[in-house]
Amino acid sequence: MSQINFNSTSSITATDLGPSSSLQLMFAKLQLELSETAKSQALERMESISDQQEEQKLVSSLLNEARQAQADGKAGKGVGMTSINGTTVEGKDCYPMSQDLVDYLDEHGLAYANADGDYILGEEEWDLAITSLESRLEELGTDTQQQMVYIQDYMGQYNSYLQGANTQISNANQTLTSLARGQ
Repeated sequence: MSQINFNSTSSITATDLGPSSSLQLMFAKLQLELSETAKSQALERMESISDQQEEQKLVSSLLNEARQAQADGKAGKGVGMTSINGTTVEGKDCYPMSQDLVDYLDEHGLAYANADGDYILGEEEWDLAITSLESRLEELGTDTQQQMVYIQDYMGQYNSYLQGANTQISNANQTLTSLARGQ
């Protein structure tokens, strides 16, 4: 899962907001700055979701590969093949793992049976690898849903800040108009 900095709000001072003779306009500028912060946080989350969706595609592909390898092993298609460490498949229901599959499982600490170190799995051993990949896929999906909730929250903040800025600008304009009329 990706790590996002939840404390990425900017520090704003009155001088950062630029010259302003109206407290209402200063508040509007502050609201606009806060809206930009909410927008950037939403964009970070969207990028994170995009990365997770790419990983979900990879996991789905590896899951299909594992299921096919299990089926091919049951059909006896693995006999005579060579595994990634050079061991030849001799068992009837066995099929070798691909390097990509081993790399992904190892990189993410996912379980698979390889006690003998030959990277050749039987039907039940493939079940463990398949279950691990299914769990990883579910974890990614759950995290993506959580990221989407955060995006909705940030977009709500963004809209609220923009609305606040618009209200303050409108109020400042009304004040200036009243002053211009001498009221």
